[in-house]
Amino acid sequence: MPADDVDSRRAAVADLLRGAAPVAAELGERFAAAGHELALVGGPVRDALLRRPTKDVDLTTDAPPQRVLEIIDGWADAVWTVGIEFGTVGLRKRGEDVEITTYRSESYDPKSRKPDVVYGTSLEEDLRRRDFAVNAMAARLPGYEFVDPFGGLADLGARRLRTPGRPEDSFGDDPLRMLRAARFAAQLGFAVAPDVVAAMTEMAGRIEIVSAERVRDELSKLVCGAHPREGLALLVDTGLAGHVLPELPKLRLEIDEHHRHKDVYEHSLIVLEQAIAQEEDGPDLVLRLAALLHDVGKPKTRRFEEGGRVSFHHHEMVGAKLTRKRLTALRYPKDVIADVSRLVELHLRFHGYGNGEWTDSAVRRYVRDAGALLPRLHKLTRADCTTRNRRKAERLRRTYDDLEVRIARLAEEEELAAMRPELDGNEIQEILGIRPGPLVGKAYKFLLDVRLDQGMIGKDAAADALRRWAAEQGIA
Repeated sequence: MPADDVDSRRAAVADLLRGAAPVAAELGERFAAAGHELALVGGPVRDALLRRPTKDVDLTTDAPPQRVLEIIDGWADAVWTVGIEFGTVGLRKRGEDVEITTYRSESYDPKSRKPDVVYGTSLEEDLRRRDFAVNAMAARLPGYEFVDPFGGLADLGARRLRTPGRPEDSFGDDPLRMLRAARFAAQLGFAVAPDVVAAMTEMAGRIEIVSAERVRDELSKLVCGAHPREGLALLVDTGLAGHVLPELPKLRLEIDEHHRHKDVYEHSLIVLEQAIAQEEDGPDLVLRLAALLHDVGKPKTRRFEEGGRVSFHHHEMVGAKLTRKRLTALRYPKDVIADVSRLVELHLRFHGYGNGEWTDSAVRRYVRDAGALLPRLHKLTRADCTTRNRRKAERLRRTYDDLEVRIARLAEEEELAAMRPELDGNEIQEILGIRPGPLVGKAYKFLLDVRLDQGMIGKDAAADALRRWAAEQGIA
């Protein structure tokens, strides 16, 4: 390439990076005045070149953490040192968060879950230890001089993922990078180089030494990527899924009972994609996990019936338990675990609706059981229709449309979202002449069932029903 072209390209890159991190140049001047190097590095550089928005401003320096604290003292609006043991200092300036990490290399002992961190001495050495070449680009500050020793810019153009050195060395230093390869495939839609895939396959078992929390975070980013199918397929094909999400590859052994797909695994990926197509406000981790895991109970419930049929009775209940167990092992928050497993448990409920034979009572119970998850349950149920029979698909769609219309009508008439008995705890105690205790809870549940079965019947009728129930229960 002629020198003029090289210079113009470097100038264009510098302009892109300057717009991505305006505070960085000011910091670069402070570090230069103090006799230290500073560079914008990794994700912010990659995203700026891809013209993608980035939330992170990551910088690297030859200054040790204590020296970093001295240089930013009095200049930063806020400083935090949560990651200082790994060489990272965080700061905020004019509302912009920045992390500064000392040049370093890190590796795992074969039996350890925590990396050993050793400070490095040069920018190129620091870049060499990065996970992928597209993340091993930097811009020296304050002038934004582009640094790309491992061909990251060419990889961006080719939309591929390579490691700066041998992938075996990279994954040996940090096995989590194997999951990151799948995550970047899902986020960016990049192809993973064959030698990287081979190393992931050979070294998949090494992921066992990485903490569940780190695995969880990578998995969540993968599932919430723009192309999750690519990332999940890479995990399954390399054997990594067998260590971090073993329920997923097991689905490949199951033939879909309606013979619409070669296996339940493929069906699950289609359901995930169809759920994503219904999202309204960006990626919904709970919905996506529920779509991916909704059929994980099938391997344990498979039965061969007469005529060559296959059944999976109660797989939604078994699947909910398996989902809860796996997400707990991955250290997901309790609310995420509860919501995802509940959606898995409820995902078949709609199929009892048939041609609309449900009573209003059954519709109320459907809404009550879904609770705040009802909008997600709507999306999951619609996504789970993957039949190639257009007529059947259209009939299912119309039937669910009808159910949603009925839910809306009942909600308007009866305030379904509130869904409480017409008598509260104090009124129950007064009518029955009892004190607070478990008996009040039993009476409350009875009245809730009355509310679900009969709708709003008025306080007098509810009180009469309560008295009859108390008499049947032998309550004086």
